[in-house]
Amino acid sequence: MRLIDSHCHLNYPGLVEDEGGVLDRARARGVAGFLNISTRQSEWGQVVDAAERHPDVWAAIGVHPHEADAHPDEAASHPKVIAIGECGLDYYYDKSDRAAQRERFQAHIAAARQTGLPIVVHTRDAEEDTAAILSEAVEHEGVTGVLHCFTGSASLARKGIELGFFVSLSGIVTFKNAKDLQDVARAIPADRLLVETDAPFLAPVPNRGKTCEPAFVTDTARFLAELRGEAVEQLAEQTTANFFRLFPKAEG
Repeated sequence: MRLIDSHCHLNYPGLVEDEGGVLDRARARGVAGFLNISTRQSEWGQVVDAAERHPDVWAAIGVHPHEADAHPDEAASHPKVIAIGECGLDYYYDKSDRAAQRERFQAHIAAARQTGLPIVVHTRDAEEDTAAILSEAVEHEGVTGVLHCFTGSASLARKGIELGFFVSLSGIVTFKNAKDLQDVARAIPADRLLVETDAPFLAPVPNRGKTCEPAFVTDTARFLAELRGEAVEQLAEQTTANFFRLFPKAEG
């Protein structure tokens, strides 16, 4: 079985202290690749450095909505940088001005268009604005990407898929109170599905209470396969193929 953790934060406390061990434990469980995500400009060097140290680690350059005062730059030209993000809108905590979030999201979309890289989208309690911005972007700028750590409505999932985006599911889908998300997970077309950990956050069942590691993407994949009535090997093969289809620079 070969899986890709399509979204993790290897430079965060809980993982960075044992980077080699974290990766080895994941590889031992069939995880063959890791997309290491930045959430602020100060992390860009860290995620790129990790990608340079490990052939199966790639980097994404972007700014989380909570850090909406910065923007991506020429770091996206690095050969191991395969995506722009994470970026998007988060109205749940309102840690950044909403107008500033929308402006930065647009800047990331422009960077994605200019570089030809997909975008990794974070959205929470901002479905209407997210759908509107992505619809305009796809219509006028031809961007693609993934709705990461998806917890939104079936309507938003359908809209993202209609726009050509992928939907990535984290350990949240394994939680007992995630029945609505599980219904969405069953309906995602196989060729639009990705899996992730968002490590070190959101450890899936049966690892609740632990620091989440990329190795745990295997547990999420097994849960999803059972939920969808698929063999886990089939789901692993499909989501891995989807990853390389969305992020073709990773194959280079």
